[in-house]
Amino acid sequence: MTVTSAPLDFPDRHDGLVYVMPPELDMAVRVALATGRPLLLRGSPGSGKSTVAAYVARQRNWRYYEHVITSRSQARDLLWTFDAVRRLADAQSGIRDLASSAYIEPGALWWAFDPESAKRRGAETATSHPPLQPFAEVNRDRSPDHAVVLIDEIDKADPDLPNGILVPLSSSSFVISELNLEVRKAPSTRPVPTDTARHLIIITTNEERELPEAFLRRCVVLWLDPPDADRLVTIAQEHFTTYGEGWTDSHEALAREVAQAVIEARDKARMHGIRPASTAEFLDALRACRHLGVGPTDDVWPLLRKFVLIKPQRPGIEDDQRHLAW
Repeated sequence: MTVTSAPLDFPDRHDGLVYVMPPELDMAVRVALATGRPLLLRGSPGSGKSTVAAYVARQRNWRYYEHVITSRSQARDLLWTFDAVRRLADAQSGIRDLASSAYIEPGALWWAFDPESAKRRGAETATSHPPLQPFAEVNRDRSPDHAVVLIDEIDKADPDLPNGILVPLSSSSFVISELNLEVRKAPSTRPVPTDTARHLIIITTNEERELPEAFLRRCVVLWLDPPDADRLVTIAQEHFTTYGEGWTDSHEALAREVAQAVIEARDKARMHGIRPASTAEFLDALRACRHLGVGPTDDVWPLLRKFVLIKPQRPGIEDDQRHLAW
């Protein structure tokens, strides 16, 4: 086996440089743009849902924003937040300028729809304390008229959140109650085609909670199936060549061995209700094999597989499952 350089310092990259786009996903993106509807990507964790948005934004040279949903997220967080606690503290400390706009933080959809008003926090003139622009370096030279927004893991939110963003998504507008201000999609700065949307909203779900029917009706929906062995190898080749880790015939042979081992383990995991290994975990296993100079036929493979591919929910579960012939 060929021993290569150390793994990347940042294994989970969201720079949009690499994504092997299956034909059905490319078609779903085009349908979402043609209809102006959000694209809801469904599938198991690690199937590549979250990395699509950054890739599409980079390929089209559109601005990129994201919001990762948690159990505490509210629909308004995607639009703006208002720091009432800080405003009260400032009032109690004697600060006279308590303009509501100073306590507003624009959310991902506000930045996408109207970045110029977001820079002013909704005020009529530029503020002396402009908000921190998300992905400012990435978006610096990208189209001011177009944006891709990733709303990640929406199934983690309270059921009210999906329905709460239906109107802003369908109208590209919302009202900031603290400012009595309507934020609308800014006019384009140059002629753009009128037969496709200027903004693409990509929403992901890991299916941990059912989504409201009203929300599903207003989305373009695609289930992302896990890649087969051939596509896993293609994904590995794209990653390793793009990020300068090298790709040779021996690397490809190793990738095929690891991919086949992952497919076999994935099939058995599904049969017995265990979470199957994801694409990201396949890349981790392959990178570890390359770095350590080992493969699925070596004695240490069972340990590496246990560390990277089989992650039990409780200690000892793999020992309980020895009859599965992992």
